[in-house]
Amino acid sequence: MRSFDEVLTCVDRLAEAFAARADQHDREGSFAFENVADLRAAGLPRLPVPATLGGDGFNLFQCVCVLQRLARADASTALGLAMHFHVVGSLAERCVWPEAAYARLCEEIVRDGALVNSAASEPEMGSPSRGGLPATRATRVAGGYRLNGRKSWVTYAPALRYFLVTATLEDAIGVFAVAGDSPGLTLIDNWGTSLSLRASGSFDVVLDDVFVPECWHVEQRAPGQARRGGPPAGWATCAFAAVYLGVGEGALYALARYAQQRVPTALGKPIAELPHVQRGIGQMDVALRAARAVLYTAAQTWAEQPARRAEMEADLAAAKYLCTNAAIAATDTALRIAGAGGLDRRLSLERHFRDARAGLMHPPQDDRALELIGKAVIAAIGA
Repeated sequence: MRSFDEVLTCVDRLAEAFAARADQHDREGSFAFENVADLRAAGLPRLPVPATLGGDGFNLFQCVCVLQRLARADASTALGLAMHFHVVGSLAERCVWPEAAYARLCEEIVRDGALVNSAASEPEMGSPSRGGLPATRATRVAGGYRLNGRKSWVTYAPALRYFLVTATLEDAIGVFAVAGDSPGLTLIDNWGTSLSLRASGSFDVVLDDVFVPECWHVEQRAPGQARRGGPPAGWATCAFAAVYLGVGEGALYALARYAQQRVPTALGKPIAELPHVQRGIGQMDVALRAARAVLYTAAQTWAEQPARRAEMEADLAAAKYLCTNAAIAATDTALRIAGAGGLDRRLSLERHFRDARAGLMHPPQDDRALELIGKAVIAAIGA
């Protein structure tokens, strides 16, 4: 089994390669299949798989550090891996799947670098975090189920071995692990011109009478019941936070390098020597440091003190809120300091600026996060 430091060294090498490719894929709105091949070759999909099942057994904090580093270079690739990590990591801690299905999933991840993500959002329903029954329907047939419906924003869709599709089944919600090569499953590439994360492959998925064997009906819950053991969603929340923290840090590093290299003839020295540039970079760094500290504390507490997880919803929400908004503020400041040069695609600042905005869409969204934090404060003061 690899050490944490060995993996981080490998991740830093991958990040250099991903950064070199990121602009082209962003320009084209194309999916970075070569990045997927590199992730698999490096064995990153197996990081959160339990060691007893052949994985590295990485905990939430360790996976957060991996995602943060990758997102500095390429947020689209980091988000795809984040989606996989939060599914696999959550199941490793509390497996609600049938034992045989979970074992087979882990086997394919370890052997092949298989990737998995949820397919829950729908055009009419919007974010599943806000509740509601899926319009996608599952019908019982001999040996399994037939699924019909359409899912939206399925990140990393071109690379997924399994889509975890939520579907209404007899007035409840079933979750089905649908193989990516299933007849009747079609990917709709309608994402590449979006504002943010253009290379993330966040496609629509159409299910037209797709057959799913009984053994891949992996979860069943009542409407409104939380997924995979219930809130708080430590893996998902921290994984999202790590990606957007990395985006903000990527902008910070890019701006610092630009400031050292930019020598206007009228100035005769690098703009990094100007006080207002130094103040702006300092402002970015302080905000990102604060967000990083809260995220690291939450992820380490989750990993090392399982008994506290049930009471951590506000802590997790604070980490997501701070990381997302620190990234948004940092990327905005970076463009202001860089001036017109920051709008040039040859500098990554405008991509980081756009990518950071996607953090507002991941749960818990800002309004919900602040509600959770406020309720926790009120309860603590009133106790």
